[in-house]
Amino acid sequence: MGDILFLAHRVPFPPDRGDRIRSHNLLKALTQLGPVHVGCFAEGDDRAGEGALAQIAASHCIAPRTKPLPLAGVEAVLAGKPVSLTAFHSRKLERWVHDTIAARSISAIVVFSGQMGQYIPDDYAGRVVIDLCDVDSAKFASYAEAGERVWLNTREARLLAAEEERLGQRADATILISDAEAALYRSRLCEPDRVNVQVIGNGIDAGFFNPAGVTPYPVIAGLPGPHFTFTGQMDYRPNEQAALWVIEALMPNLRARYPGAMFHVVGRNPTGRLMAHHGTLGVQVWGEVPDVRPFLAAADAVLAPLLIARGVQNKVLEAMAMARPVVLTPDAATGIAAEDDKHWLIGEADPAVMCARIEGLLAEPDACARIGAAARQFVRDQHGWEAMMAPLTGLAGIGEGRTRHAA
Repeated sequence: MGDILFLAHRVPFPPDRGDRIRSHNLLKALTQLGPVHVGCFAEGDDRAGEGALAQIAASHCIAPRTKPLPLAGVEAVLAGKPVSLTAFHSRKLERWVHDTIAARSISAIVVFSGQMGQYIPDDYAGRVVIDLCDVDSAKFASYAEAGERVWLNTREARLLAAEEERLGQRADATILISDAEAALYRSRLCEPDRVNVQVIGNGIDAGFFNPAGVTPYPVIAGLPGPHFTFTGQMDYRPNEQAALWVIEALMPNLRARYPGAMFHVVGRNPTGRLMAHHGTLGVQVWGEVPDVRPFLAAADAVLAPLLIARGVQNKVLEAMAMARPVVLTPDAATGIAAEDDKHWLIGEADPAVMCARIEGLLAEPDACARIGAAARQFVRDQHGWEAMMAPLTGLAGIGEGRTRHAA
C-alpha cells in the first residue's frame, strides 16, 4: 500500500460543524492505513486548524477560498459548469495535486464532497473513493421547487446531477451517508449499473458528548422554562428555515401552553432574519459558543424540525449522545435507525402536531430521562466513528486487494 491523497473542501480541523466532523473522521481513519497527503480550502478563520492538520498529515496544501460568488457564477455560466465547481477551483491546489502524485507513490485518492472531484487527474490509475456524503443536486432541486432562485437552482441541480454521475463512474466506490441517500442517488443516475454505491453513516464521539460532568448553562438553568434548543450552522439555509419555523409557527403554540417556554438558537453566523427575533418573547439567539454541550444539557428537549434535510444530522446524534430527548421531523430522522417513542419523538412539520408531541413528553414525569437514556445508549451502540469508518479499509484497497470497479 502506498500513500493516500485526501481532498476536502474545508480544512478538516477543528471538527466543529457537520461537514468538517465527517471529513475530520475520514482523515483520522485514513491515517491508520498509511501516510496521507491533504489538499483542502480555507476561508475566514479556517486556517486556525492548520497546525493540527500538519501534525496528522504527511504533507498538506491549503488553498485560500477568496473567489467572490458573483465571479464564480460568471465563470460557471461561461464554462457551462455548476457554480459549486467554479467556486472551489484553484490553480494552486491543482498544481499541488499534480506535483504530489508525481513525487509520491499515491495508491488511492479519497475525495470528500463532490466539489473536489474536479481535481482527480484523468490519467490517474490508482483507486478512487468519493464521499459525496449526500446528493447536493437534489438539495438544489428542492430549493427550486420551493420557489427559491428558481432559474439558478434548477441549473445548479441539473449540472450537479451530471457531475455526480460522472464522478460515480470515475470512482471505484461512491459513498453516501445513508441508505435513503444512496437510494436517492441511484434513482437520479442514467446508468446506475456503472456506479458502485456504498453507505458509510455518520458517527458520534460519545465520550466527548457525555452528560456526565457537563454543567447546564447557568443562565438557562436559572430561568423557569421549559427550554428547547436548536443547534447548527445558522447561515445554512435548512437550519435557518427550521429555526424560523419554530420561532414563527411553533413557539406561539408552546407559549400558549407554557408561558415560560424559551427557544434557544445556538450556532455560528445567525442570519439577519434570525437576529431580528433575538430577545423577543421566548427567543434567544446565542450565535457561536465555545462549547455546545452546556446548552444541550440545559434543554428539556432538543428540536430538529428540518423541512429540507440531506443525510444524517450530526445535531441529532449529538443531542442523543447528551441523553436529551429529541423532537424532530421525518426528514431530520433520515439515516438513523432509532425508534419513535423509544429513542426520540417524530412529528410532522405542523405546529399543532409538534406541540402535541412535546406536551406528551413533558406531561410524563420520567419521559425526558427515559428517552434521553435510551437515545444515548442507542448512539453508543450504533454510531461509534470507528465502526462507521471500518469499510474504508476495503474501499481504499487495503488488505483484501479488491479489483477496480468497471466504469
